[in-house]
Amino acid sequence: MNANPTIDTTVRVHTSLLAAAEKRLLIRIAGALPRGVTSDRLTALGAAAMAGVGLTFAFGGSHPVAALLVVLFLAVNWFGDSLDGTLARVRRQERPRYGFYLDHVLDAAGMGALAAGLIAGGLMSPIVGLTFLAAYYLLMVEIALATHALGTFRLSFWHVGPTELRIVLAAGALAAVRSPVVDVAGWHARLFDIGGVVATAGLLLTFVISAISNTRELSRREPIR
Repeated sequence: MNANPTIDTTVRVHTSLLAAAEKRLLIRIAGALPRGVTSDRLTALGAAAMAGVGLTFAFGGSHPVAALLVVLFLAVNWFGDSLDGTLARVRRQERPRYGFYLDHVLDAAGMGALAAGLIAGGLMSPIVGLTFLAAYYLLMVEIALATHALGTFRLSFWHVGPTELRIVLAAGALAAVRSPVVDVAGWHARLFDIGGVVATAGLLLTFVISAISNTRELSRREPIR
């Protein structure tokens, strides 16, 4: 392993449940796209779609039409966000540092838009939304630091990646149409509050385990002389 890894030499680790099938599909789609479709345009499309998810939650709440729009926007987000890097690699137009930076900036903004939309639409309480957002950003920082220090960029944890999370979010939007508030073990709460609490706990647990594992690995690579 390079003693001073850079984005150009970073190893991508993607072990989500759908990763293998998704990769094959994305390569086929990328090969069929016209030359006018570029990675930057796909990136912009994905970012705009994620903003659309947040706005739809904010102004539509749990309305059936809003739920369908959320599913549509999530599908468009998957298309743009998942395909931009694949298209660059298929066309041999990789810009690793540019892509890494831009994707992470837009992911951070997109998750902020999602949380803001859920809170504004009354589907998630502010404390749960902000706590979830803080946990998400904490894990993002850990992933970025590990990428720089170890040369390993993890796109998924516990066999769950961005695509699986989009599916869960879409399912939650559709379930909220039936009942945005549920009873769990005597707890009467918003559906997305329960999901937010579970997601926050998972993010924090992942952060702790990943931080400990990466610290041990760095200590092994750089022993005290």
